[in-house]
Amino acid sequence: MDQPEDPSSSTGLRLAVARELLLAALEELSQEQLKRFRHKLRDVGPDRRSIPWGRLERADAVDLAEQLAQFYGPEPALEVARKTLKRADARDVAAQLKEQRLRRLGLGSAALLSVSEYKKKYREHVLQLHARVKERNARSVKITKRFTKLLIAPESAAPEEETLGPTEEPEPGRARRSDTHTFNRLFRGDEDGRRPLTVVLQGPAGIGKTMAAKKILYDWAAGKLYQGQVDFAFFMPCGELLERPGTRSLADLILDQCPDRGAPVPQMLAQPQRLLFILDGADELPALEGPEAAPCTDPFEAASGARVLGGLLSKALLPTALLLVTTRAAAPGRLQGRLCSPQCAEVRGFSDKDKKKYFYKFFQDERRAERAYRFVKENETLFALCFVPFVCWIVCTVLRQQLELGRDLSRTSKTTTSVYLLFIASVLSSAPVADGPRVQGDLRNLCRLAREGVLGRRAQFAEKQLEQLELRGSKVQTLFLNKKELPGVLETEVTYQFIDQSFQEFLAALSYLLEDEGVPRTAAGGVGTLLRGDSQPHSHLVLTTRFLFGLLSAERMRDIERHFGCVVSERVKQEALRWVQGQGQGCPGVAPEVTEETKGLEDTEEPEEEEEGEEPNYPLELLYCLYETQEDAFVRQALCQLPELALQGVRFCRMDVAVLSYCVRCCPAGQALRLISCRLVAAQEKKKKSLGKRLQASLGGSSSSRGTTKQLPASLLHPLFQTMTDPLCRLTSLTLSHCKVPDAVCRDLSEALRAAPALTELGLLHNRLSEAGLRMLSEGLAWPQCRVQTVRVQLPSSQQGLQYLVGMLRQSPALTTLDLSGCQLPAPMVTYLCAILQHQGCGLQTLRLTSVELSEQSLQELQAVKRAKPDLVIAHPVLDGHPESPKELVSTF
Repeated sequence: MDQPEDPSSSTGLRLAVARELLLAALEELSQEQLKRFRHKLRDVGPDRRSIPWGRLERADAVDLAEQLAQFYGPEPALEVARKTLKRADARDVAAQLKEQRLRRLGLGSAALLSVSEYKKKYREHVLQLHARVKERNARSVKITKRFTKLLIAPESAAPEEETLGPTEEPEPGRARRSDTHTFNRLFRGDEDGRRPLTVVLQGPAGIGKTMAAKKILYDWAAGKLYQGQVDFAFFMPCGELLERPGTRSLADLILDQCPDRGAPVPQMLAQPQRLLFILDGADELPALEGPEAAPCTDPFEAASGARVLGGLLSKALLPTALLLVTTRAAAPGRLQGRLCSPQCAEVRGFSDKDKKKYFYKFFQDERRAERAYRFVKENETLFALCFVPFVCWIVCTVLRQQLELGRDLSRTSKTTTSVYLLFIASVLSSAPVADGPRVQGDLRNLCRLAREGVLGRRAQFAEKQLEQLELRGSKVQTLFLNKKELPGVLETEVTYQFIDQSFQEFLAALSYLLEDEGVPRTAAGGVGTLLRGDSQPHSHLVLTTRFLFGLLSAERMRDIERHFGCVVSERVKQEALRWVQGQGQGCPGVAPEVTEETKGLEDTEEPEEEEEGEEPNYPLELLYCLYETQEDAFVRQALCQLPELALQGVRFCRMDVAVLSYCVRCCPAGQALRLISCRLVAAQEKKKKSLGKRLQASLGGSSSSRGTTKQLPASLLHPLFQTMTDPLCRLTSLTLSHCKVPDAVCRDLSEALRAAPALTELGLLHNRLSEAGLRMLSEGLAWPQCRVQTVRVQLPSSQQGLQYLVGMLRQSPALTTLDLSGCQLPAPMVTYLCAILQHQGCGLQTLRLTSVELSEQSLQELQAVKRAKPDLVIAHPVLDGHPESPKELVSTF
């Protein structure tokens, strides 16, 4: 009689016993049962590895026994076979296999059952231990309530140095959302059945690697992941383990994670292929030298944390165990040399859909979540940054504080500057009181480093630079800088870069406000260096300049003084003010006048999408800088020296309109606004409009123009036109030139014309306007409270809608000048115009018809009007007595 096998015996002996038991069981099957067994074996469940069908299709009993033993290992192969036999209706053979297994393995079977029983207890312990996670403010939240799916993509073929910028969205094309199916795929085998034993999740700081790793552990314990593959999973925070003094074995580390000291650790380690180790933050592992360089190979050997973790990574320790490794580095450097055939995946943060889900999970109040999400969605820069879960958390924390205090989100948390400054404040406030001055000093030095890099177009910093500023190993270095190792000629080159380029630009801007008055300027120069360098459209200093203005508001300056314990000089603010005022003389904010050469633009459709590499719109960037301050008096003072706000070729988004609206509300008396060749409708709205037209056509009818316009949704420029009605708004002139003006824009502008307190001049030059649009604008100009005195209109062709504009002259209370120069006026329209001019309600004083071709009859009618109303000025070359070129201005129609 065979003696029972000891569970601690060699793998080879256990494999031989398992192969023998499997063969004996399979030889009991008929050909039909064996065929059914093969088919059932290829489908052992969604969470379990399956032997490729190519190996099973023609396998006999001997081949099947060998395949099972080699593919699954001794004990798992016996369990898989027993369950498959039951599914293949060979229950008697399954019972015999179970009995033979108990008889042949004896004590080993008892030990396995003990491990099986403990497995349930350990899972329950993990579920309880990891059910809640702590956020940066130490608030504990349920992981199932807070975890939001991330985009996870297979290893990218892109260059290693290529990283996402602050305003770039993660590309979802090849990425999958991190649901249970995606997590299961991480360790899925290839077409030959070979599965990776090491999977690396890599990505920048704050992208969600640790949270994803903890969610994988939690889902495994809940029975959702790696069933049939992993009996025990252990979370190893590398940073914490490396800081522990003394030596410990891997067995000790495992025991520390168990619910009690009676855990069957030796039996667990006897089946390493059933273990999963999650090594979080493996990039923190140091390079070992001397005796410490040899990785640990014995799970019971007491060694330093670096040697134990190094042994797991290099597969010198438990080579068949599964490893899930998280690392910051895009190119793991020394870590890459330690890993054994890793499969890499990139964590890319939130998709737009999951950003919204995160907001709802964070606030747990639908009304507040919707309000906060809508606010961020309209701030395109802030919304783009929220693909990083850490930044998203900062934003949500800021907004929750403002909502709890009952503050207006549109003013207190509207700028990225205020959100970033709060993040800096959280770093300072989390430091112990005794460490406060040291952290403040480190942040000052970090700001200096950021400024030198921005001005010098450098994103990488050497260790020597950090040592010179006493930043190496500091708290701020850990929070704000990523360590990157690159192979050098003689030794590994270590460099550092900011966790996000936008943080570097923000800290660079902050450095100018932390300069002590009277202290000699740093090598990087004062604020004048920044502003002079940001006078070109291609400048790399645009975002830094915007951050600087955001920090110049009185409220932000008080925050800086409070958090850094310093007095912020007004000198920087005055320099910035002089710089803005100087732009009115350059003058990048003033667009060229419309010329004959530009008149062809009205026949050109605006491009639907922006072209790559398009230059930033400098005048609009200037307005963004002013908007960041959210300080009305400063903005009004800055705009005093600008003759007008002129934006040309802008494809407006909602954030652009919000910025423009704010600056218009703060503009000084006499300010003019010109929009030239701008797109006044969002691309999404264009699609909706075309869909509406198709639906209207399919219904086989159309409403009257008046009925249709009443149902128009608010236009993209609605906030701007609302601002023009603000009692504080001093905008006196508005010109739309060479734009396609949708009916919705006309409707909203018409409403604004009725109540704008300071608007006295309106220009509509070479725009595309519908008949309905002209009618609505005319209604606004005829409104009793309308204060517009001068209207300039140049239409690209003869339009019937012009009759509405002429007709409103009978009612317009304030209009004194109408300029129709460049319009086409058929004889019937001139006759109608003359009739209106002689109406007793018409108060027009000047009619300009320069360059308008008129028939002899029309000229006579206008001369009759002048005789009847001698005070009315009608400007036309022929009527003014300039006969040198009458033929050019007299039409025969």
